[in-house]
Amino acid sequence: MNKPDTLNKSAADTPTLTPPVFDRDFQKQFIDLLLWRRDVRRFRTDPIPQDDINDLIKEACLAPSVGNCQPWRFVKVNDPQRRKAIRDSFERANTEALNDYHGERAKMYASLKLQGMDQAPVQLAVFADEETEAGMGLGRKTMPEMLDYSAVAAVQLLWLAARVKGIGVGWVSILEPEVVGKTLEVPEHWRLIAYLCIGYPEEDHIVPELVREGWQDRIDPDALTLER
Repeated sequence: MNKPDTLNKSAADTPTLTPPVFDRDFQKQFIDLLLWRRDVRRFRTDPIPQDDINDLIKEACLAPSVGNCQPWRFVKVNDPQRRKAIRDSFERANTEALNDYHGERAKMYASLKLQGMDQAPVQLAVFADEETEAGMGLGRKTMPEMLDYSAVAAVQLLWLAARVKGIGVGWVSILEPEVVGKTLEVPEHWRLIAYLCIGYPEEDHIVPELVREGWQDRIDPDALTLER
């Protein structure tokens, strides 16, 4: 007896939905969303409703992932001692990074505000589960890094979803990943992807802070595109 084709049955049982039409006004608003999504480092200390944070995580989980493996893992960092340990990690990593610059560039680096951990009411660590069995390895044999890239896609969706709600997100990358993992007591096979500070921004800007501070201008997309 032939086994039932469960995949086809599942597809047949899925209702047909009419896709939405994203009109010109929506397209313009979407471009505005991209332009006004900023890496925020200056936060108000007002609390954010827990429902909003939970919604952001749910929306981040709509991201595409290689083999549909959904490797993202989220840790809400609430404990003050754990936050302090991660803040201390930033200080060590930041001091080491400063030593890589010299002269005026070092002075500029030292003047930059590179994290908002002291003000942001919410801190969220995002990891990729490197040993997830979900997806059964599909699409990762020749490019295993696709698993991490999938988690990055989730971070980007969270970032955009936050901006829609008027919430700011800052991505802290000057950290010691192993220290963060041990501090949060996550499995060793979880790779740190992002440490996010989340809160209402002190003010909104369309121009990135590092452009405003003279660190690095936007690069013309034409200079980043090849044709073959």
